[in-house]
Amino acid sequence: MHCELVHVFADDGLKLDGALHAPAPEVGTPTNQLQALLVIHGTGSNFYGSRFLNYLAARATQSGTACLLVNTRGHDQITTALVQQPDGTTTSRTIGSAYERVDECRLDLRAWVKLLNERGYQRIGILGHSLGAVKTIYAAAHEPLPGVAALIAVSPPRLSYAHLLANAPGPHFANDHANAERLAAEGRPNAIMEVQFPIPYAITAAGYLDKYGREERYNLLNLVDRLTLPTLFTFGSAEVQQSVAFRGFPEALEENKAAGAKLSTVVIAGGDHHYTGVQGDLMNAVERWLGRKAEGGEGKVEGTE
Repeated sequence: MHCELVHVFADDGLKLDGALHAPAPEVGTPTNQLQALLVIHGTGSNFYGSRFLNYLAARATQSGTACLLVNTRGHDQITTALVQQPDGTTTSRTIGSAYERVDECRLDLRAWVKLLNERGYQRIGILGHSLGAVKTIYAAAHEPLPGVAALIAVSPPRLSYAHLLANAPGPHFANDHANAERLAAEGRPNAIMEVQFPIPYAITAAGYLDKYGREERYNLLNLVDRLTLPTLFTFGSAEVQQSVAFRGFPEALEENKAAGAKLSTVVIAGGDHHYTGVQGDLMNAVERWLGRKAEGGEGKVEGTE
C-alpha cells in the first residue's frame, strides 16, 4: 500500500495534514463502488495514531479504493497550527479538541474533498468515527460536497443536552455544563475545564457549550431529514448498552428519518466504541451496504447482530 503525506489549507488559511493511501495497481477496479474514502477522526485523535482508522484504510485499499486519512482542526487535545494569511505571510493558532468549534468542520471537510476532486476522484465516500461521524453528517446536511456519493457515520454520539441531562448517570454532566455556563457568564469562555462527562478530558467552557449546549446544534436527530446522500450509521452493541450517549440512538434515527430517506442503520454485535475484536465485522457490514446501495437497495443492513 503506497502512502503519500499531503496537506491542505482550509478557506480560513488553517493548514491541515493527512495521508493518502493508494491501492496496489494490481487490485484493479474498486469492488465497493467508491474511488476514494475520506476518513475523519474523533475527539482528540489524528490521522496517524489510530490503529482502528489505519485498519479501515487497509481494508479500503484492499478493495481497490484509495483512502485519505486526515486531520481536522480538532486533532489532538491542544496543539499549534500554521495559518496562511491572504498576503502570503503565516501566523500560528492554538487548535485541538480543547478549542474546536464543531461548525468549523465544514471548512476542513470542504478542503479535503477539494483535494480529492483535484486528484481526479469523483465517487467519494466520507467515513467519520465518533465526533468525526457527527462532523460528517453536520457538514453534509449544510452544504453540497462535490463528488461525494455516500456517508458512513461510525458511532456518532448523541449530542443532545436534553437527552444527556435526563439520562446521564450521576451529577457529572449537569455539573460540567453548569460550570461551563458560569465561566462563559463571567467572561472567561476560553478557560480550560477538566470535565468528566461524556469522557474525562480538557476543553474550554465555550467548546463544551458548543458541543453539549442547550441549543443542540449537533443533535443528529435534527439533521437527518436534511441529508440527500445515501447514509449508513453504525454502532457497536456494547456501546449502545453501556453508554447513554448511544443508548436508543439507532432506533431514534430510524424513527426520525424522513420518508424515502436513503438512511440505513446497523448494530455490530459485541462492538465497543472502537469495535475491538469485530473491526472486520464492521467493514463487512459497510461493504455489504455499499453493494446494496449500488444495486438500489437501502434500509437496515441484515446479519450483523
